[in-house]
Amino acid sequence: MQNPKNYRFSQRMPEGDNRDRMVCDDCGWVHYVNPKVVVGAVIGHDGKILLCRRAIEPRKGFWTIPAGYMEERETSEAGAAREAREEACAEIAIDALLAVYNIPRISQVQLIYRATLASPDFSAGPESLEVQLFGWDEIPWNDLAFPSVHWALHHYRAVQDRESFPTHTNPPGELGNY
Repeated sequence: MQNPKNYRFSQRMPEGDNRDRMVCDDCGWVHYVNPKVVVGAVIGHDGKILLCRRAIEPRKGFWTIPAGYMEERETSEAGAAREAREEACAEIAIDALLAVYNIPRISQVQLIYRATLASPDFSAGPESLEVQLFGWDEIPWNDLAFPSVHWALHHYRAVQDRESFPTHTNPPGELGNY
């Protein structure tokens, strides 16, 4: 955290709270550290799914759905669409929230949408080595970047032809502690 005015912070429990926080020793302002929100989409087109091979760490060289950290002052849907543009140079049409995954080990909440390509055009963005459409049996399952990508793909397949469905969560027993 930048400290432009040289405020002094210490770790302590603010009055009325139930856990230690970083608190300004001079004015009592509390610096809250909250989970990061990741937004993304499983994007279908002509019976195939769009995946990106990562050009950056973590898991460089592995395949993933277009996803990344939500920015301030954007909706989760806008963030998912932005990530598709940044990673796959793709314009998408989002139709539903597919899943909410909790990854407490790294303080993440992932909001994954179901979407389609709004145009058949796509290409690798700066964070992707390549982008490709895969049929279900062509997906490089052993080279997927994260367990939540596996979850999202399976949840997508379970509801790809359904108009409405309940939002999925972590599979039973999966706490996201990878």
